Amino acid sequence: MSKKLKPDQHRFLLNMGPQHPSTHGVLRIILEMDGEYIMDMDPVLGYGHRMQEKIAESSGWKSFLPYCARMDYVGALPYNHAYVALIERMTGIEVPKRAEYIRVLTSELNRVSSHLLWLGAFLLDLGAFTPILYCFDDREHILDILEDITGSRLTYCYYRVGGVNQDIDNKFVERTRAFIDRMRGRYQIYKDLVTDNVIFINRVKGIGIITPDMARRYGATGAVLRSCGIKYDIRKNEPYSVYPEFDFDIPIRENGDSFDRYLIKVAEIEQSLRIIEQALDRLPEGPSMGKVPKRIKLPAGDCSFAVETARGELTFYLVADGSDVPYRLKIRVPSFSNLSVIPEMCQGMLLADLVAAMGSLDLVIPEIDR
Repeated sequence: MSKKLKPDQHRFLLNMGPQHPSTHGVLRIILEMDGEYIMDMDPVLGYGHRMQEKIAESSGWKSFLPYCARMDYVGALPYNHAYVALIERMTGIEVPKRAEYIRVLTSELNRVSSHLLWLGAFLLDLGAFTPILYCFDDREHILDILEDITGSRLTYCYYRVGGVNQDIDNKFVERTRAFIDRMRGRYQIYKDLVTDNVIFINRVKGIGIITPDMARRYGATGAVLRSCGIKYDIRKNEPYSVYPEFDFDIPIRENGDSFDRYLIKVAEIEQSLRIIEQALDRLPEGPSMGKVPKRIKLPAGDCSFAVETARGELTFYLVADGSDVPYRLKIRVPSFSNLSVIPEMCQGMLLADLVAAMGSLDLVIPEIDR
């Protein structure tokens, strides 16, 4: 803690975690309490640390591909995308346009599945059991679609330097279009069940307020940043892949509370469906894999690549010495910065509101504790 407790303060320490259902991973938070109120708190990391950046530095760049998905296991494909795009930028390898379209298609499907998992788990943390059944019902359709072409349902390793592992077929296109129609037909169910639910509104509205100044100071990104009025999304502000070819909006809100973060996530599902629909309509013909040398050596120097994941900005920064093994690899994950906001955001909050505030941030602990 920031300072030692004195006996005359009538305060006590309370451990939340490291094994706690609402942390969705091994996260420990030490709370300094004054009755039911949180006076100070200290997130403690390290329980699941796997030294993944050092693994990258002790093996060839190709060997690290499967590890990308083990960080954000809920939304792994943008991690795949960032890493292969980083190697492509360093080596000058060109990617066929069809492959870039497939990357966007699958990444956006993965984003929707991530948002659905978060939505169901968030409501479950608040005591509502029914929504997670609907969320997982919809999410299963995405997992079925992605499994057919990637061979996996969660920890994907589908992208390759120069393209993708396998081309999509008509079955993928038809099932994806069917899912878009299905998902849009479910919006009213979620609106009635959650968005307009007065119990849910009272639990999250005005809770966990983050100001623009706080968001900037801690480097918050994603829905956390956009909930307080800052319109920043890498797909628009620093465009990559073929995102500039698509028409979509960046949802923002002004209050910066847990309710606004929920509304942004729900709105982002529709924007992802818009991108997917346009990508299917414009899907070009051609190869799904470019020309790649049998052995790729990373030219000496440094390079970075950033993408917008389901939780915010992800950046891979690599320093190379001319071999095929990265000399240094640093990964900037969104959940770490978003977690850093919690002590200031929750100061003076009731303990009962902590789960609502923390859950709205959509944290993935293995992403932080990599």
